[in-house]
Amino acid sequence: MACAAILMAVWFNAHADVTTPYSMYGYGIIGDRATSMQRQMGSIGYAMNSGRQINVMNPASYAAVDSLTFLFDMGADVSILWSKEENQSARSTGGGLDYITMQFPLCKFMGMSIGMLPYTSVGYAFGNPVSHGTMENQGRGGINMAYLGVAGEYKGASIGANISYNFGNIINDLYSTPSSSGQTLLEHVMQIRDWDLTIGAQYNARISKHNTLTLGLTYTPKKSLHGNSWVTLQEMTQETVPDTVGRIGLKGNYDTPQAFGAGIAYKHERSSRWMVEFDFTFQEWSKAKYSSIYNLRNPEAIVFEGMEFANRSRYAIGGEWVPKLRGNYGQRIAYRVGAYYCDDYLKIAGNQVREYGVTAGLGLHTPQDKTMINIGFEWKHRAAHPVPMLTENYFNITLGVNFNELWFWQRKIR
Repeated sequence: MACAAILMAVWFNAHADVTTPYSMYGYGIIGDRATSMQRQMGSIGYAMNSGRQINVMNPASYAAVDSLTFLFDMGADVSILWSKEENQSARSTGGGLDYITMQFPLCKFMGMSIGMLPYTSVGYAFGNPVSHGTMENQGRGGINMAYLGVAGEYKGASIGANISYNFGNIINDLYSTPSSSGQTLLEHVMQIRDWDLTIGAQYNARISKHNTLTLGLTYTPKKSLHGNSWVTLQEMTQETVPDTVGRIGLKGNYDTPQAFGAGIAYKHERSSRWMVEFDFTFQEWSKAKYSSIYNLRNPEAIVFEGMEFANRSRYAIGGEWVPKLRGNYGQRIAYRVGAYYCDDYLKIAGNQVREYGVTAGLGLHTPQDKTMINIGFEWKHRAAHPVPMLTENYFNITLGVNFNELWFWQRKIR
């Protein structure tokens, strides 16, 4: 547990996201709360439950943990991005520690999980020549989610909830450098300190002795964020203090949307095991407020011109196959594949951002068979529609280590 606390403390500065100009809008690039194992299958999870893997996407899954088992899962990733805008191409890399989660039983029919994951991420740096000088844009930060979740199960039905503390700073910098002399920094800071809630439910229907159909649902209510947002102006060539030219409270001006998730999974388990799942996510961003921007003529209403929120919908399918549960090492490897398509929440100059991708990976047991190493690969394409604006292609490598320990088992002394 002490090791986990240290890792959580390091997590704040351990992740360096790949840069993408799309993250300068809104709250940045949204994550889907998927672990490395789930990302190998297209980031599915609403209908997934297992006593050996942690599933933060649906808190109802925590009830499936074995009464003697303690789970600890941590993941990291490396991303390579190729981007193209008109005739200009660029490449960037990033990565680091992605998430830390733990899960343990409370009693025979109840489980609990705690951990940290990214909710959004911001990272970009680019510049453009303008008349008599240059303009440079830089951004960093994001929203982090520290959560605690509890779930209970009764006769195949389970219900659970995640209570999360969302926190972080989003910083957008605009540097103006005239060709004559001097440099000016316009900095927009959003400081988020907020609570959130997600509830989930699952139902396992036993089709036959070896086949199970699982339905999963999640709901997150719309809520107003808490915190502050401000804009400062500073002459960088002089020893000056930044001048605050606009400030606004987040409450009543910035929202996160109500969101729904639904999934259906079919699992067969006998001498071998295979499962397939289809998920759908809907987030009503079109009704979420976002009142921020660099409009210095009216500092009380600060907004990104040309940017608006659109409803986010995501479709994902994925599956896993283990050739032989009690075979040799190669036969016990878990093979995973997945694919997804997403209409994202950002609409820029009337063009909604879209992304789609394919995934694959392996689940490798350690010699003791209690710890699993999950290695995954993902190709993703992102661009706006109907005008692509900026086209991005990603190649991601994910690594997750899932520790499975019998911490609650006590040896009998004879």
